[in-house]
Amino acid sequence: MAIGVLPRIERSAYRGGGARYDFLPLYLYEGERVYLHTYSVGLKFRPSETRRFDVFLKHRFEGHPTDDIPSSLVGMDRREQGIDAGVSAQWSGSWGVAYAEALHDVSAASRGSEVRLGYKYPWRSGRWLVRPHAMLGVRSAHLNNYYYGVRPSEATAERPAYAAGRGIGAELGVYALYQLTERWRLLAGATVTRLPATVGASPIVEHRTLGTLSVGAMYDLSPTHAAWEKGKPLIVRAFYGASSDCNVMQVAELRCTSTHEKDKTGVTGFEVGRPFIKQLNGWPVDIAGFVGLLRHNEDGHQPDFWQINAYFKAYYYGFPWDARVRTRLGWGVGLSYARRVPFVEQRDQAERGRVTSKLLNTFDPTADVNVGDVLGMKRLRETYVGVGVSHRSGIFGTSQVLGNVNGGSNYIYGYVETSF
Repeated sequence: MAIGVLPRIERSAYRGGGARYDFLPLYLYEGERVYLHTYSVGLKFRPSETRRFDVFLKHRFEGHPTDDIPSSLVGMDRREQGIDAGVSAQWSGSWGVAYAEALHDVSAASRGSEVRLGYKYPWRSGRWLVRPHAMLGVRSAHLNNYYYGVRPSEATAERPAYAAGRGIGAELGVYALYQLTERWRLLAGATVTRLPATVGASPIVEHRTLGTLSVGAMYDLSPTHAAWEKGKPLIVRAFYGASSDCNVMQVAELRCTSTHEKDKTGVTGFEVGRPFIKQLNGWPVDIAGFVGLLRHNEDGHQPDFWQINAYFKAYYYGFPWDARVRTRLGWGVGLSYARRVPFVEQRDQAERGRVTSKLLNTFDPTADVNVGDVLGMKRLRETYVGVGVSHRSGIFGTSQVLGNVNGGSNYIYGYVETSF
């Protein structure tokens, strides 16, 4: 389990797009069956030491830039980054790892598909891990047309209509990790991608060969912490809340708690989680991981829709009165993907002349008390009630993958949380 940052620079395929700079937050968790690798989450199955099968969701980084739009794309409908559902199979040995995977867009962006065949070789020496890789990808016409085609309604004298059919792309790259200390890791990666010839012939494409370079760091939260005791509990949380125009920090500090100031939108959610670390470094801090579904009630402004959250959460419980009434302060951080952009984000960003994004960071500050302690009922000693803020934001406009969003939304909610 680790968190970190990974700034990166990449060459844009689009004519006049230049270089694109990005700032990626990292959230990493590797369990026996479940994994979270920042922008992919999945289930893995190992029938043997040399075989592995995965079912996953993965973010697709392709798409039009959200700011500094080049003239070649002006007047075109924005092409969104997508979410692919996929399955993969891996075979490994002393010779390395070979894999095959199939992906299909499930976010109603491209509705395209891709089949990949690849190879990677993990090489370890001392504190170093170096992993070169190579991959071939067969991309569908829907995928290529969406990101690199020109619709008839978008055609101009300088930009004729164009349909990029299916084609084969390739990628070469290397990833490196250096263990600086017991907890700190330095990361670096470089890739060269070759787009299909049908993409390179598009009037909006300038470069078929794209390079990406990234350098960052991550902090391992659990190098010396064994997994929670066997039989670790399942955490279940249900909540209901209303939109607020208060800043998330104002709410956390109780300086602003008003709701429904400009609209009557709200959220209802259900989350499940598992504890990862108990008493981090001997402190009164526990770490857990959550995934959940949240339903947006848009009060007629647009159709209601679902949102999925995945995040890590730290709980602090070292208060002087804990022997009588256990009290916790929580802080969650992770990713949020909404089927539509919430109305409050559309409204506020439009007023500021800023862009929106379905994928954003999520922050979840909470405060709660133990119901069993308050009521003197032992059977409720694993149940808490509290208040929190469901916050979405784009890291102050510094991340391309989060749409360069500067702003977001806040929902103040009440919740019940219990463990089984």
